[in-house]
Amino acid sequence: MTRAMPVTGVCVDSSGQKTVVPLENNPDVFTALLHDLGGPTTKSLRFHDVYSVDDAALLALVPRPVLALVLISPPGPFHVVRAADGRPPSVSEAALTYGKTGSSSSDEPVLWFRQTIGHACGLMALIHAAANSPTACDRLQSGSLLDRLLRQAAPLAPAARAALLYDSAELEETHMRAAVRGDSAAPLATDPCELHFVAFVRGRDDHLWELEGSSDGPIDRGPLPEDATGNGDGTRNDMLTKEALALGVGRFLAAAEGDVAFSIIALTSAPEDARGG
Repeated sequence: MTRAMPVTGVCVDSSGQKTVVPLENNPDVFTALLHDLGGPTTKSLRFHDVYSVDDAALLALVPRPVLALVLISPPGPFHVVRAADGRPPSVSEAALTYGKTGSSSSDEPVLWFRQTIGHACGLMALIHAAANSPTACDRLQSGSLLDRLLRQAAPLAPAARAALLYDSAELEETHMRAAVRGDSAAPLATDPCELHFVAFVRGRDDHLWELEGSSDGPIDRGPLPEDATGNGDGTRNDMLTKEALALGVGRFLAAAEGDVAFSIIALTSAPEDARGG
């Protein structure tokens, strides 16, 4: 039996977990949600479809640099990669060993959130992408919902961070406004959702980090080359270089073995002088 919550479409499932309608894996939906969370100053931040990771013509359609990538993976390849890492696909709250806080960059190179809201994988990926991009954080409106949540979350331990998001009625309402957007009919919060939304970001230690809310903390995928192309263009800041892809997204694509139920969206930003009013 499920219990309805004050916000239409949200429920508490039979285990007592608050569950929301999942986001459509659509860059326009993610962009609208980011703007709602971050305020008017985030209008230069946008998500874009990545149609290929190896076709130069299709890659050229994505504005660069890419601040973060969000991979939407079917369960099979996700489980294969976790098994190759020697990690379970998910861990319970009781089994969580990760306990770092953002009190210093050396303690926690990325800001990671444990997911305790059912079907909020897309929301968590968006938050992970924006929270770990200095460019995106600089664009957040002071006092906006996302700005407030990130400032409050940084010094907290994982359980307290998760509770901060879980207990935010404002976050719940903002998410649900986005969940009913999109090109397809929104599912119910009680419908099954097997896709995994995984964010890939550059940490403060210049490593590529994989962030997903059901894992035992963030996963360090290794150092990003300072300038992979030799062009002096700061490719360490671009999550769509071949080096960054090989460390992160490429491992999931290789595990797919022909499964095409993937999608990738990229967080980008227009230049400062192109933002407008």
